[in-house]
Amino acid sequence: MSNIAKAFADGKAFIPFITCGDPDLETTAKVVREAVKNGADLVELGIPFSDPTAEGPVIQGANIRALAGGVTTDKVFELVEELRRDVEIPLVFMTYANVVFSYGAEHFMQRCAETGVDGIILPDMPFEEKDEFSEIAEKYGIDMISLIAPTSENRIAMIAKEAKGFIYIVSSLGVTGTRSEITTNIGDIVSVIRENTDVPCAVGFGISNPEQAKKMADFSDGAIVGSAIIRIIEKYGRDSAEYVSEYIKSMKDALK
Repeated sequence: MSNIAKAFADGKAFIPFITCGDPDLETTAKVVREAVKNGADLVELGIPFSDPTAEGPVIQGANIRALAGGVTTDKVFELVEELRRDVEIPLVFMTYANVVFSYGAEHFMQRCAETGVDGIILPDMPFEEKDEFSEIAEKYGIDMISLIAPTSENRIAMIAKEAKGFIYIVSSLGVTGTRSEITTNIGDIVSVIRENTDVPCAVGFGISNPEQAKKMADFSDGAIVGSAIIRIIEKYGRDSAEYVSEYIKSMKDALK
């Protein structure tokens, strides 16, 4: 069993996304630990990048703040190493192909394995080009997480058959950010996934409140939330951990 699969072993998974280094790495560590205490089943850690094309203004802002504060990929690896002293749930990186490429794919995946990262999501890496990184990732036991979007249509089965770890279902067209309503027929997408793999799937992009999280998790195996959490961190800065913990508890409670 992939370590990531453990996140889905006890019911619906709640997966928060946190940009590393916003407002600083010490705060990120506190937020991650509070998330774990309050029911997070897996944490997506964003490695800041100067041109995060899949992100809306909220997470773009977090990337800018983190980079301005001097966060580097090496410092993020050090953060994970420190977190792994007591954080046992799966940890997954979400970043961009250029970050991995410029670091050196072999070195990057090796560092993931050494520090305790279980998987990686690259939203700008087309499925057809993933072999550039996926073979190296597999060598080091790192799951490359596939994304399936509303526009994937006849590619859903193909992507699902090769999926590792979990499948990230993109709920809406466009970039990340909170949405008042999610209109994509997630049930239809999940049906095709289920026909082709038993790898779990979770829905992200646009989820911001417990009602939306429950609705998306009713169709799938879990819910992913990023922008709503980053907004709390942006508002409260170094004091944000306690506010994030309250939010995560409310979201996890909705999925039980």
